[in-house]
Amino acid sequence: MTLKRSKNKDELCYPFIYETSYLCDFEVATDELCSHIGGILTALPESYTDISADLNKLQPLVYHLNGSIRGKLAIEEDDMQWLLTRYHHYQSLIAGQINGFVLPRGPAPVPQLNLTRSAAKKAIRIMVRLDEQGKNVPDILHRFCNLICNFCFVLTIYVNKQSGFEEIPFISKSYK
Repeated sequence: MTLKRSKNKDELCYPFIYETSYLCDFEVATDELCSHIGGILTALPESYTDISADLNKLQPLVYHLNGSIRGKLAIEEDDMQWLLTRYHHYQSLIAGQINGFVLPRGPAPVPQLNLTRSAAKKAIRIMVRLDEQGKNVPDILHRFCNLICNFCFVLTIYVNKQSGFEEIPFISKSYK
């Protein structure tokens, strides 16, 4: 049996929700990513004005990412360069802090940043599937999404450092 789309618009959350391709999954995943960034902005202490400004710029870019496969490509190289510059900025502030995996812990908004990283990974995996299905996925989109993931990780380390939270290293027993 195939699920049937309701003719009542009040019973339809998204026009493409019943598609069977991964394209709708990508759009749902990037919507989740954008929502997580909104949650971070809400939980972010006022003292983090630099992070707030960066996330305020990043959030609409994620919605541009959202529509860039079904519609017109809306992520540009300037967007990549801006995020890369901000990533390197925070990387320089935590230089030498991390030398491997750490457990995803820390005070707010670190949990939300970690969820954002995971949402970015989901979107990347769906782009892999779309590409596998023959859908044109512009190169800049998965590069940008990978950078979002790395940017959020660096922010977790930065926020933990600022709050005095000590990172807990994780050493896998699976890969000795």
